[in-house]
Amino acid sequence: MRRVFAAGFAGAFVFSWTDEWYRGGAEIMDWDFGLTTRRRKPKPALTAVSASFGHIPFPPDVAWPRISVVVCTHNGSRTIGDCCEGLLQLDYPEFEVIVVDDGSTDGAAEIVESYGFHAFRTSNRGLSAARNTGLQLATGEIVAYLDDDARPDPQWLRYLAYSFMTSNHAAIGGPNIAPSSDGPIAQCVANAPGGPIHVLLTDQTAEHIPGCNFAVRSSCLRQLQGFDRRFRVAGDDVDMCWRIQDAGWTIGYSPGAMVWHHRRNSIKAYWKQQVGYGRAEALLESKWPERYNTFGHVSWKGRIYGAGPTRALPSFRARVYGGVWGTAPFQSIYERVPGGLGSLPLMPEWNLLTVFLGGLGLLGFLWRPLLAVLPLFGLAIGIQLLQSLLSASRASFPATAGRSRGGMIAITTLLHVLQPMARLWGRLRYGLTLWRLGSRATRHISPALPRPRRIDIWRETWEAPETMLTSLDSWVRRHGLPTRSGGGFDRWDMQVCAGILGCARLRMAVEEHGQGAQLFRFRAWPIPSVTGLTLMGVLLFLCAAAAVSGSVVASVCLAVVLAFFLFHMVRDLSCSIGSVLAALHSAADPERR
Repeated sequence: MRRVFAAGFAGAFVFSWTDEWYRGGAEIMDWDFGLTTRRRKPKPALTAVSASFGHIPFPPDVAWPRISVVVCTHNGSRTIGDCCEGLLQLDYPEFEVIVVDDGSTDGAAEIVESYGFHAFRTSNRGLSAARNTGLQLATGEIVAYLDDDARPDPQWLRYLAYSFMTSNHAAIGGPNIAPSSDGPIAQCVANAPGGPIHVLLTDQTAEHIPGCNFAVRSSCLRQLQGFDRRFRVAGDDVDMCWRIQDAGWTIGYSPGAMVWHHRRNSIKAYWKQQVGYGRAEALLESKWPERYNTFGHVSWKGRIYGAGPTRALPSFRARVYGGVWGTAPFQSIYERVPGGLGSLPLMPEWNLLTVFLGGLGLLGFLWRPLLAVLPLFGLAIGIQLLQSLLSASRASFPATAGRSRGGMIAITTLLHVLQPMARLWGRLRYGLTLWRLGSRATRHISPALPRPRRIDIWRETWEAPETMLTSLDSWVRRHGLPTRSGGGFDRWDMQVCAGILGCARLRMAVEEHGQGAQLFRFRAWPIPSVTGLTLMGVLLFLCAAAAVSGSVVASVCLAVVLAFFLFHMVRDLSCSIGSVLAALHSAADPERR
């Protein structure tokens, strides 16, 4: 019983009260299963269950650790009052509240002080700097960060503390739920993509927890020297989660540590928030290039939980979970992982593809054969609209929302369409483009002619081949390019991608010459993107066809687009080969490694 409530459940059923059992009209006499006997006499189980209910959700004799609750606000006067009311109702014996006012100009600090809390005022330095100020003032063993638009549940700190006391996690988070009284727009935003959601590896271990409900051991946070100040608005929680995991620690998830989190209450505010998240993605990719794929997206290992994410189209067909060979006794709570093809329209770059097809279709007014692209343009738009509508139709709205379900679905569908556009705009505005890696590589690595190379490195001191490849991999990653290791059946050992249109592969062989002497033989060669080659082949064909038919303007426009892709492919290949050669030259000189 204690375990049930400590895990965050609302309650439990005791099954059953007496030992009277029947099956097919016959009484079961060989199975004693209950809290009282058939004569209605109490059994020891009744005393045990009564004692358990008297000690839930937590035992009364727990030595609770001191917690510092840090609330950072910047012009949060709209919601900071509700946050303070929730702080006053917290049921926890040993905690302090630290409110950091990050240069507010709307009277947020005065609202905080009207509730009896002291607001530590600073100039506007950004969210991460405000979080670090709270850390400097904190005296608790645990620092629990709460956003100014979130209201904690009265038992919030107890669930967090109990989870820390019963685990070795460095950080722990919990769910954040939109209040049902926030109005129709906020409810639609709560069911739209891009919200603060958690990513779970298991039911108790997280890969990411959002900053609106983020608790961390103060010793670990100080060891990591706090939050990175470059993240002024968003992205600080993602960066901290990755730093925690890189330090060898884990992140936990406590379903009972719940906060009510107000969502944006207008479409304009939602758009601004998503643009800010796009900017944060650009900053994160600049700091963590190895965690992003060649399309510029994070590849999460865990499952993303939340009400808003757009679903991949193949997942809309319900499937019954039967297990391998039909051996599953119950339905699984987990859904199928969507396929890659169905996930393509979920990417912000789907809008770039739509714009590209629309541009080709417009050229059809100069060269009529290109009008055939317009149906593809319509199909791309139709897929996105269908996906958004189907995702919105699955949303759950409270009865108090104040609008009809059809109207709420229409608004939510619009938000599903706008969200990837806003993210894409934020990413492009702050430098996260499909060709960003090549641009960054040219600042650190001299490009090389994209042709196959053979390089030999002689070593007098023996070194394990795995160590050599690890050092090469680390050198390339330190210079901002993602790498990939070859699999057991691949004829290459390492792949370096400087962009979506081209990469380079490396294969190593080792000759052992005795007494520790070794000759490392390397072969590196460029690999152009098959998608890029196909696209350029299509553009070349269209360009030639337009020229032959006498449409000079259309031919020139297509040639410009072709030259653009060709330039970036050559640059991606050159930078990929250049990075491999630079890493090999560094490996040849141990003092430079």
